[in-house]
Amino acid sequence: MPDRRRFLQTAAGAALIGPSWAARALGQPGPMLARTIPSTREALPVIGLGTADTFNVPPGDAAAMAPLAQVLDAFLQAGGTLIDTAPSYGQAEAVTGALLARGGGLRPRTFLATKVSTQGHESAMRQLRQSQKALGSDKLDLVQVHNLIDTANQLALLRDLKRQGVIRYVGITHYTEYAHDELTALVERERPDFLQVSLSVGARNAEKRLLPACQANGVAVLINRPFQDGALFRQVKGMALPALAAEIDCTSWAQLFLKFIIGHPAVTAVIPATSKPANMADNARAGFGRQPDAALRERIAALLA
Repeated sequence: MPDRRRFLQTAAGAALIGPSWAARALGQPGPMLARTIPSTREALPVIGLGTADTFNVPPGDAAAMAPLAQVLDAFLQAGGTLIDTAPSYGQAEAVTGALLARGGGLRPRTFLATKVSTQGHESAMRQLRQSQKALGSDKLDLVQVHNLIDTANQLALLRDLKRQGVIRYVGITHYTEYAHDELTALVERERPDFLQVSLSVGARNAEKRLLPACQANGVAVLINRPFQDGALFRQVKGMALPALAAEIDCTSWAQLFLKFIIGHPAVTAVIPATSKPANMADNARAGFGRQPDAALRERIAALLA
């Protein structure tokens, strides 16, 4: 197996040069795999970028911002577009906005998603205006009702803003399994453009009813917490990468965990978060090469059973 550290250094460095060089460093000649958003058929690359915790740094701190700029550059040059953030992520929106403003503006290359996480119409509008200012973008690609806060009222507001052209897509989110029944009912009744939920090789409850409901109702699916906040890496610490990884062109556990998720037919994109450019390059590689079918997904899951 090639030296992982050397690969990551090469890929991260090449990603800052240009898309063609990034693809070569990632070992793939073509673009990142993309899935279509059911409500419009717009294509969305399968590897997105989360910002929870990792992008919560002072926007004026050059030392803290420098590696995040490299993360964003590596992400974009690998072909990623979806950046997911939220007002509740501390300074993440402001940091994202500042990074996108560099070099004449990188906003046109991104699919920018944020959230509303407050009660009532006026409070939500204040929050959205603050998000627009922080992100440096009057038009947002996706706004999601965060963790089912005031869901009915906020969905109505977001749909109105969609009709006005302020946002392009409407979604709902949660990160815990106890919300899956309520989310399933909302997907079936409301049919939002997007659902954001957790799924991983070690937490598969969403596969039972929620993801099939999304498929049946034309709802795009974003996956958060793909590594279970690092728990999966702790579980495989010291373990050699299994031979089956080569069957789907994986050279790291991170790629294997991400491809397990991408292999589910309901999943549109996964949004791992990182503050390390090398990890971003590694994550991005999961968007290239062969993907697991249902049988191989079960073989991957069995490794951690």
